[in-house]
Amino acid sequence: MTHFNDIAYAQGDRQFDLYSPAIASQQAPLLCFIHGGAWRSEDKRDYAALARSLAITTRCPVAVPNYRLTPANNLDPQFRHPIHAQDILLFLEFIQTWNSPPCPFDASKLVLMGHSCSAHMLSSIFLASDSANLSLVPSAELLSSIKGIIMSEGIYDLDGLLARFPGYRQWFVEPAFGPSQTYSQFSALKYPCGHLPRYPGSCFTPREIDPQHVSINVDELTEEHNENLHTEAYVKVVKQFTAKILE
Repeated sequence: MTHFNDIAYAQGDRQFDLYSPAIASQQAPLLCFIHGGAWRSEDKRDYAALARSLAITTRCPVAVPNYRLTPANNLDPQFRHPIHAQDILLFLEFIQTWNSPPCPFDASKLVLMGHSCSAHMLSSIFLASDSANLSLVPSAELLSSIKGIIMSEGIYDLDGLLARFPGYRQWFVEPAFGPSQTYSQFSALKYPCGHLPRYPGSCFTPREIDPQHVSINVDELTEEHNENLHTEAYVKVVKQFTAKILE
């Protein structure tokens, strides 16, 4: 196992860590794990053990980026959505043009993992239409490189979340999205699948678009929220999913 710390993908503290298995291949995909933390907390190094386990088990390099976080009790619009997703898009575009990575992998084969709030970030990039937010439009090269996206414990519907947990409004939703009576415009459930293949008729979920290539697993991950990421079951799901989509 080889570990590379604090690789810059943009100015400031926007960096990522890279974990490479002992035997790496130029044909191996790159796994990218985007951490959660309610848009306001956590760090790439919190997931070092997970990244090592994924790299060893899948025999693929694993990248874990940081992104700008929203401060507690934030009132400054510059630290609100979509800055977090913008940083992740910058990171992914950087991977596409990275001239001298320290370990071999195929940048045309990316498998993305989003957890909790980062599932919303990836949805904002890859499901929202081009007109939803021009700062989150991925390049054609990046789109063609995405071979799979794994999302766990995702936050997709902020209004639905607040209906169940009203305290989340002051804790992280309002700081990250601004004060509002409704956050329906940020609901990933309503995004029009702008960057997925188009089929005749209406499409409501990725599974309805392409049930052969979209799988839902609600049986194997039975722990609470972040605890799922520290289980053998999560690593097993990632390994099986990655192997299947690269067949």
